[in-house]
Amino acid sequence: MHRLEVTNPFDGSPVGEVKLSSASEVDTALAIAEKTHKANKKGLPKHERIAVLKKTAEIMKGRADELALLIASEGGKPLIDAKVEVERAIDGVETCAAEIANNAGIEIPMDLTSAGEGKIAFTTKEPIGIVVAVSAFNHPLNLIVHQVAPAVAAGNPVIVKPADDTPLSCEAFIKILHQAGLSPEWAQFICCDISDAQKLVTDERVAFFSFIGSASVGWKLRSLLAPGTRVALEHGGVAPVIFCPSADRELFVPSIVKGGFYHSGQVCVSVQRVFSFGASTEELAESIADKVSNLVVGNAIYAETQCGPLIRNREVDRVEAWVAEAVEAGAQVLCGGKRLTDSCYAPTVILNPPENCRVSTHEIFGPVISVYEKKSLDDAIVQANSLPFAFQASVFSNDYAEIMEGFNRLDGSAIMVNDHSAFRVDWMPFAGRKSSGLGVGGIPHTIEEMSQSKMAVLSFN
Repeated sequence: MHRLEVTNPFDGSPVGEVKLSSASEVDTALAIAEKTHKANKKGLPKHERIAVLKKTAEIMKGRADELALLIASEGGKPLIDAKVEVERAIDGVETCAAEIANNAGIEIPMDLTSAGEGKIAFTTKEPIGIVVAVSAFNHPLNLIVHQVAPAVAAGNPVIVKPADDTPLSCEAFIKILHQAGLSPEWAQFICCDISDAQKLVTDERVAFFSFIGSASVGWKLRSLLAPGTRVALEHGGVAPVIFCPSADRELFVPSIVKGGFYHSGQVCVSVQRVFSFGASTEELAESIADKVSNLVVGNAIYAETQCGPLIRNREVDRVEAWVAEAVEAGAQVLCGGKRLTDSCYAPTVILNPPENCRVSTHEIFGPVISVYEKKSLDDAIVQANSLPFAFQASVFSNDYAEIMEGFNRLDGSAIMVNDHSAFRVDWMPFAGRKSSGLGVGGIPHTIEEMSQSKMAVLSFN
């Protein structure tokens, strides 16, 4: 039996291992899910789903410290942030339980024209069918909760494949669901190679595919889906933040540092590009750099660590190359700008990299923020919108006209005002535009996506 060894990305020390499923085992999982759905087209009774999810949250609360250490150990997220992730995951499970009551049909008015007189119509909600979820490494518990718990809440059997780097948190959550009373056939954990994962995703029995990861992989898989499979894709962004002259710098600097260097920038809505106009941009960038240069980098399992390792050593190589490219093209490094170890890159602030450098055009997914001096708000918005990515963005201002111009013109599904672009609560809509994704995440929205409506039209003539 093949096993996948899971290691701490900081030093390669072993954390645990999971079983690697074969192609036949992947097909067996699909067959189990298909049989489960066909035998339970309406899903489990809603009160049973609620009871399972409430019990799951209760178990997670009792194991919160253990789960946080697991996230830090396998994913490299600093322990202080891993604890927040566990809290969010628990809240997410509880939110799923609460939203079951809201996942209901509606009355359709029939008498808006004479053709509908004497008729009553209403819709009900049914489970969509087999859900296959493929997840990313950067929130190894909370992302799984966002994909799996809504499937359970909607009444669907779900098969989940986590990132190979961080499967332990996912496996732990699935086991907790089973411990809470969910029969194993309703939620299955699969760890397999790429070719078997592709077969899993593209199988004609799959009704809904949930993907969190890179745009290149997500769009490719979408093109291979069986006819009728619905899909939600969550990719990355190159998040822009605009600092206006009226903004509060004392508020702005710590917010940007948190939004840019949380999990060493390995967040899909992490602050990456900061545009400033009408003030001393260099002075602003130096204020950010002063704070960034004091961040503690190290092994994520230690309480004092603020920036952990990148998930793989080759990501350090990539970030190093992108920053070197920007510097060679004329950018100024205000802090960082170098690797610290094989697995860690120094938190970095760059001033005025050219617009065609990779740090300006691609998601860096590392601990690097670029600050740009612009001539005007219009100039800042034009560059912010110049890329094929659009997810979340933010505007810092105390001027109503600036705020509304930023909100109306910035391309993004959510525009934060006087907060960093990485802000999120788990029930709000969360969606990428253009290359950044497809569909709407956020727990109530995902439950809706994983359900389908059926309408009855009754005649009383």
